[in-house]
This record gives sequence, structure tokens and C-alpha cells, in this order.
Amino acid sequence: MNKISVVGIDLGKNVFHVRGVDQAGQRLVQRRFTRTALRRWLIQLPPCVIGMETCAGAHHWGRWLRTLGHDVRLMSPQFVKAYVKSNKNDARDAEAICEAVTRPTMRYVPIKSRAQQELQMQHRIRQRVVAERTALANQIRGFLLEFGIPVSQGIARLRRCLPDVVEDGSNELTPNARAIIEGLRLELRDLDEHVAVLDGRMMVMAEVDDRCRRLQTIPGIGPLTATALVASIGDARQFANARSLSAWLGLVPRQHSTGGKSRLLGISKRGDRYLRTLLIHGARAALRGAAKRQDRRSQWVLDLEQRRGRNIAIVALANKMARMVWAVWVHDEDYQPLSV
Repeated sequence: MNKISVVGIDLGKNVFHVRGVDQAGQRLVQRRFTRTALRRWLIQLPPCVIGMETCAGAHHWGRWLRTLGHDVRLMSPQFVKAYVKSNKNDARDAEAICEAVTRPTMRYVPIKSRAQQELQMQHRIRQRVVAERTALANQIRGFLLEFGIPVSQGIARLRRCLPDVVEDGSNELTPNARAIIEGLRLELRDLDEHVAVLDGRMMVMAEVDDRCRRLQTIPGIGPLTATALVASIGDARQFANARSLSAWLGLVPRQHSTGGKSRLLGISKRGDRYLRTLLIHGARAALRGAAKRQDRRSQWVLDLEQRRGRNIAIVALANKMARMVWAVWVHDEDYQPLSV
């Protein structure tokens, strides 16, 4: 009897489709499982290669399957899509996953640990709360403008002026509108406190984790960016070199080359947008302090800013910071600036 060597699983919430093939690629299994039935079947399955798309629950399944001795490989759905034949359905998705996982040039996604997912969960919550706070601040500013009370941009200015606006009896706010604005002010305060709690947790994580401490020696990287990098990447050694990490973050130029003629465009913006945003914000802060430093990196970015403009210099510095992250992480050493 032929032995199953490769399995493709199309993950779902309660229903899962599985395709299993032997070493020659001949189909041996094509079935639909419930969650409980799939677990029972996988426990009895001899160790083999199991491919899945990265989606909700994929890392959980990957960790559990590894404890059973399986070689688990997660893939981005965009790389699996090319192997879907004809019309899409769950059975064909499982077939495409089974075929894609056998390709020698396929790129795989590392399985995250529970600690990584917990830390990343905190970052996602913080991202949502900050977005809600920004939306609330804009709404308050719009409401006040309807009553002839302009407030300058910046959430800090809004916090400072709101108590005075509510207490000022000479403005056009009616008693009911005044109560509404006061309620929105309290809601804004609650969101500030929620963000502060999340920031405090990440500060503690950044202090106790040696990787975060080393990453923070790079100018422009603070506790928030360091913990986000640790949560998303886990181990920088999965990247062959520093440029691979920068490309994974979408900070390298796109290419449109043909006929031996190379044409470079803007940055690719692939990968984790949240990480890329944090690095660019960090680069913006580092550029502001570059004039006070005399190291080679600071002089390079200041010269680039004069030649190409501020925005290009910021993105180029973010690209360089990503490469420094790889070097600091892989070599287990603090960042040491080079003198001019």
C-alpha cells in the first residue's frame, strides 16, 4: 500500500478539506473533515509533509502538528493561488496547497510561538485603540467647529482645551451640547488610559527581552518597534541576509525590468504594513536628531536629505534600519555607530 508523503489542508472554522498524495504525486486521500474528525485522523497519520495557508488558526495547527512529528509548512495564500485549477472551491484549494508545498522554490512562513502571538495581539489591540482615539478626536473637533469653536490640529492641544471649552459659558454650546462634549472628553481620556496600559506592558517586555534591548540600541527604534519586530519575526536567522528582511518589510524598490534593462520604481510596500509604518516613523525621529550626531549614518542621511528631499531620506533610512535590525539580531551584539 502506498504511503502518504504530502498532505494539503484547506483550513476552516468547522469544516476542513484534505488532500494527500504519495511520493509520485498520486492522490491517496481527498476528504472533508470536521474539526474533531480531522484531529483524530492526523493523530493516526505517520509523519509527513503538511502544507497549509497562513490564515486564522494556522499557527495553532502548525504548533500542534509539529508535536506529532510532522513537517509543517505554512504558505502565503497569494503564492498558492497560482496552483488553483479551474473554478475555486475548498477541494481544489486543498489540491493547490498540496501541490504548492512540494515546489522547491516555495517561500514559507515561520510558525509563531504562543508568546509571539500574545505580543502581536497586544500590538493589534493598541493599533485599533489608537485609530479609535484619532477618529474620536476628529469627531470632537468637527462638533466644536459647528458651534464656532476652532481647535488646532494635534490631539495634545485638544486635550488641553476641552476642559476650558466645556466650562466656558460665553461660547455657543447649549447645555445639552456641553454635556455631550464632556462625555466625549471622558471617552477620550479612557482611550488614553487604555493606550497607556498597553504601552506599559510593552515597556516591561522590552526591558526583560534581550532581543528587544539590543534592537533599541539602533537610533530610531524604541520599545514599541522592538517588541513589534520580535512578535512578527521571531528569529531573524530565517532571512538569508539583511536585504531579505528589508524586502520582506516592503522597503526595497519594485522592479520592472526586461531585455536586460533594469528599471527601479518606488518601494514595494509588501509585507507587514504596521511594521513598515513603525520603522518609517522611527526613521523620521532619527532624522531629526541626525544633525546632533557625527557618525557615518547620520552624515549619510543628512547628505541624502539635501540631494533628494526629506521623504526619500526618511524611507531610505528606514530601509537601512531594517538591515541594521538583521545584523544586530543575527550577530547578538549592540549597534555600534561608525565614525566618519
